[in-house]
Amino acid sequence: MAVISLLLTIVLAGLMPTPAQAQGKYLVKPITEMKVRQLPDGPLYWRVELFPSLEEAKAAAGVGRWNPDTVSYDGSPSLVAEVAGKVWLFTLGAKDGATSGGTKVAEIGPVPAISASEYLLRVNHGSGPPGSKTRIHSHPGSEAFYVVSGRLGQRTPQGEFHAEAGHALNGHAPDTPMQVFNSGTTDLTALIMFVVDANRPFSTPAKLE
Repeated sequence: MAVISLLLTIVLAGLMPTPAQAQGKYLVKPITEMKVRQLPDGPLYWRVELFPSLEEAKAAAGVGRWNPDTVSYDGSPSLVAEVAGKVWLFTLGAKDGATSGGTKVAEIGPVPAISASEYLLRVNHGSGPPGSKTRIHSHPGSEAFYVVSGRLGQRTPQGEFHAEAGHALNGHAPDTPMQVFNSGTTDLTALIMFVVDANRPFSTPAKLE
């Protein structure tokens, strides 16, 4: 009986998840993006707003499109996404702006300056259980975070930063090594806004010394 009990213990131990397996994965999914050849005059901020419907948000976003006739923006570039049962509008523009029909939930910036012949504006949806994390990486531009639920952490050479639900983290300079992780005790949902050089790889493996 002792031998059978020992074998059963070994088998059950083999089925138990390791700490790494139990951590789960930090998942990142692109949800909306656009490429532009020119950014609005700075300093620039990401404005995050909620809208009652997808149709209303798309109509509001249409105001900030590139005008090839004037070689400039009619307003500010905006992106629309539906995440966590809500409709979001992300606008890159001047501080203290507002979009008609929207409810402002965050203004993040100033966005670190970047110079390129073409820019990629992208919003990612990041999520994961407690302890989940990304690989150490960098981007050819800046990323900013708005935490929908949970607690987000970010490690960089400048230190470790955290943001709770309903709060934001501003981005760092282009090519800053970083690792993003769930630093809370509940599942994390975050919206991640990027302004990067469209002609370089979006993400590159990096090291944190």
